[in-house]
Amino acid sequence: MYTKRLYVSGGSFYELQEVFDHVPGVTATRAGYLNAEGEPSYDAVKNGWVRARMGVEVTYNPKKTDLSQLVDILFAVVDPCEKDGQGKAKGEMYQSGVYYTDDEDEPMLAYHMNFIRGRGRPPAATESRLIVNDPNDDKNLTRCCVAEMMPLTSFHPAEAAHQHRLAHRPGQQTAIDFARLYALGVLQVQRVVSPDAEASV
Repeated sequence: MYTKRLYVSGGSFYELQEVFDHVPGVTATRAGYLNAEGEPSYDAVKNGWVRARMGVEVTYNPKKTDLSQLVDILFAVVDPCEKDGQGKAKGEMYQSGVYYTDDEDEPMLAYHMNFIRGRGRPPAATESRLIVNDPNDDKNLTRCCVAEMMPLTSFHPAEAAHQHRLAHRPGQQTAIDFARLYALGVLQVQRVVSPDAEASV
């Protein structure tokens, strides 16, 4: 089966991994450290000893979902206007962003990020689950957007204890309102990625 990968960050990578584990078309996810400057570990990144983004590798089947839908979902749960984290998860390691390894993905991601920057009102989810808004040329009303978009230079999978953490700890309090996302149909209630599945390197 032909698959592609997208790397995302923003807030807790436990919560982001749980989100994408419930997206139809996603075949595997791995929590890990993106664009690390050195040899990362959870403690090293968390304490700022090694600079990196804490994020998720999303492997997906492009016949069942696409880049645009995945980015829509990311920014439905992550605020692109919030710098260095989300909610209580603060620090540059929690910065939101999208990272790519395939140059052909860059134009679509750039278009999508410009779409986010050029809207004056908060994004809204349609019945087709797309995030939409009206164009706005007024700079005073343009939404801020501090989310990164850049090539991936490295990915280091997080330690086993940090993989699919919320799947192994159901009921843990989260900043993301999963119940609402299930109710709106943004996420599928049934998990599409097994927490015991190993993503291929």
